[in-house]
Amino acid sequence: MDINPAVRGSGLKKTFGDVVALDGVDLNVASGQVHGLVGPNGAGKTTLLGLLLGLAVPDSGRLEILGTPVGRTLAVPDGVAGFVDGPGLYPSLTARQNLSALAALRGYDAGRTGGVDAALEQVGLTDVADDRIRGFSLGMRQRLGLAAALLTRPRLLVLDEPANGLDPAGKHHVHRVITGLAADGTAVVLSSHRMDDLAALCSEVTVLATGRVVFSGPVSKLAAESGELDYRLVTSDAAAAHRVALETPGLGVPPGRGGVQPPDADVLVVRGPVPAIEELVVRLVRADVAVRELAPVVSPLEAAFLALTGAEQTDEEEVS
Repeated sequence: MDINPAVRGSGLKKTFGDVVALDGVDLNVASGQVHGLVGPNGAGKTTLLGLLLGLAVPDSGRLEILGTPVGRTLAVPDGVAGFVDGPGLYPSLTARQNLSALAALRGYDAGRTGGVDAALEQVGLTDVADDRIRGFSLGMRQRLGLAAALLTRPRLLVLDEPANGLDPAGKHHVHRVITGLAADGTAVVLSSHRMDDLAALCSEVTVLATGRVVFSGPVSKLAAESGELDYRLVTSDAAAAHRVALETPGLGVPPGRGGVQPPDADVLVVRGPVPAIEELVVRLVRADVAVRELAPVVSPLEAAFLALTGAEQTDEEEVS
């Protein structure tokens, strides 16, 4: 990690009345890094993003953004952009008018910052630049919010669920922009409930649960925390596959919804660590059983997330 990271947070605490939103959180994000922030609803993600954007201040702890210590006032250094709980937009204005108004409001020179049209092109909204955004979908609004952040040429970009509501084309545009910014040295902190986005975009991730950090490190290390996983197995001979699975060391056949999985089930669910799964494939090939499908029921990242945070926490309310 850089000697002077874009974000350096230590022991951050924040309460709202009797609710403890953040309880001693550490966060370090290097320049040029895409850092994921994940956790169940109520974990404190929105609160932490708000601190990074200057929408709130910590009750205690130390926070340094772009080399500048953040005090007890609602302010962050220049070079920070992004949004929490969706971008703030004027529904009666067009996409281009929204960006032009924002640039004028904040005193940005559209030419110096790369231009409104260039920002719209980056996020794939050129064709609807002159449409009023009251008719925009959620995904289009998310992309327009990203375009607004690009006007500042940020050195720290903070995004709350940037893939929310995106179709495949919109997702492609957003991913391309984020990876391009990181390649140019911008630090990106994003929250997401989508494990596929984390795997595609992030080099490191911080997992929060009830206001505390339960994991922080490389995405690959988080995936390794998943341990045993359930895998869907489809073969050319279901009965033989069931028998081989039961004979494979370290592998289990968990009960189905109705109890024990029938030996001739078209889809067999097996459970075990990666080495046991690899041994199962070898044994199936030796038994002349063709493997037509073998995939985790839940991705390794999602399994690790559930193990670290507890599945029962997913229905809690998000702390703002």
